[in-house]
Amino acid sequence: MTVHFRSSIDGPNLRGMPIVTEPEAGARIGMNRIGAEWEAGRTGKFLKIDSPSSGQSLGYIALSTRADIGRAVAAAEAARAKFGKMGVFERAALCMKIADEIDRRTEELARLLCLEQGKPFHSEAKAEVGGAALGFRNAAEQMKWLETAAFPVADANKRAFSFLQPKGVFAIITPWNFPLGLPCMYYLGPAVATGNTVVWVPAPTTSLIAVALMECLIEAGLPDGVINLVLGDGVEVGDEAVVHPGTHAIGFTGSSATGATIARRGAGKPLLLEMGGNGPTIVLPDADVEMAAAQIGAGCFRNAGQICTATERILVHKSVHDRFVEGLVNAAGKVRMGDPFDPATTMGPINNAVALDKMLSHMEDAVARKADVVMGGKVATGLPTNLYFEPTVVTGLAPESLLNTEESFGPVAPVLTFETDEEALELAASSPYGLSAAVFTNTIRKAFFFTERLRVGIVNVNEMSCYWEPHIPAGGAAGTQSGLGRTGGRHTLMEMCDLKTMTIDITR
Repeated sequence: MTVHFRSSIDGPNLRGMPIVTEPEAGARIGMNRIGAEWEAGRTGKFLKIDSPSSGQSLGYIALSTRADIGRAVAAAEAARAKFGKMGVFERAALCMKIADEIDRRTEELARLLCLEQGKPFHSEAKAEVGGAALGFRNAAEQMKWLETAAFPVADANKRAFSFLQPKGVFAIITPWNFPLGLPCMYYLGPAVATGNTVVWVPAPTTSLIAVALMECLIEAGLPDGVINLVLGDGVEVGDEAVVHPGTHAIGFTGSSATGATIARRGAGKPLLLEMGGNGPTIVLPDADVEMAAAQIGAGCFRNAGQICTATERILVHKSVHDRFVEGLVNAAGKVRMGDPFDPATTMGPINNAVALDKMLSHMEDAVARKADVVMGGKVATGLPTNLYFEPTVVTGLAPESLLNTEESFGPVAPVLTFETDEEALELAASSPYGLSAAVFTNTIRKAFFFTERLRVGIVNVNEMSCYWEPHIPAGGAAGTQSGLGRTGGRHTLMEMCDLKTMTIDITR
């Protein structure tokens, strides 16, 4: 299965969001899963969850305290010794059972995902459920065949070996753009496969789908305490999971600003951080321009642009600019917003008001700098909520524009131009992120030239910047603000394990 997504920025904190002390009678209430128990967080407060796509009330999540994290850590620690002794093949079989349970509940999970996150049911939500199941299956298969080494040594009487052991209790903090598929692929599937235990803090605006996933894990037979779910504000419960002395390692996907805070707060613990992205897509004069425009349009508008590896800035050679923009406008014109359960709908809303405000501020900055909004550029009208943003194409963009230098995280295609390879590389380096990039060219020499010089973790050639398959290593390049470590297949498994070495004297 091919997966076309990567990570996101993290959700907003809870300031300004609808918090109540008494939920409506009969409403769905998402609760923590700590050890063997479902329980409400100890704040006595509840966050109301409304659908960004339909506006309907979906329910509430019970907000938690730092003390709730402490109890989750204790539950994870209690489960750790027993679970770590479970054999690799037994853990792999458990991952397969979890994947089967996710598959069994595809329609239910996809419906909730569509309503809570906003992505269209047919074109994106069902695919993400499939990606969640794939995350557990891939981890199971990769772990069974993950080899370590025997090392030659100078002393003929000794032998040296290495083997893998789980790091312990992982603090895992996940975002709202792929709230089901991303946790399973990046963290939860690999954690179960490697024998780690987890305290999981999902983004608050998409926590109901996290609760539904926990139900799948329990139904599949996951032992109590292996994965503990704690709902609430990242500023409180996420921070506590990071700093708690009982967590031994940290996995985080989200914004660069939050990731930098986590790195400081969790200093001394192993870190697996995938942070913001704003990688360049470069269209060279020898490229198939029509194909490039179609691929890049898909990369701009998939998941309403809410992907860290989305095509957020496009660098086009001046000689093909007009043809390319014509194709890009054509691609944007094929986007359909509307009823998320209508098979014709291809793009949903932005997930939350904070993300929308950022998109609007970046557009205001572009207009103030005399950019040309060729198409879109504003909140769509006539739809159930005000979170739908028109598919947008912007040209004449100044290099210092926020659409070029920052991660916008919305359905916008900003176009800049260049004349030389050196100018293209200079523009590419004008943003501090280094997660992914794309290059469109028909020359193998140019493909390698740019791939080897772009300071990013992954470069796709003649393919959208957000193309990725879950066994392929990806992550931020050193010297950028896009993270630390590598996710994807065996690389994630290695990140979640300690490599231990044993030497033995065979003569004694």
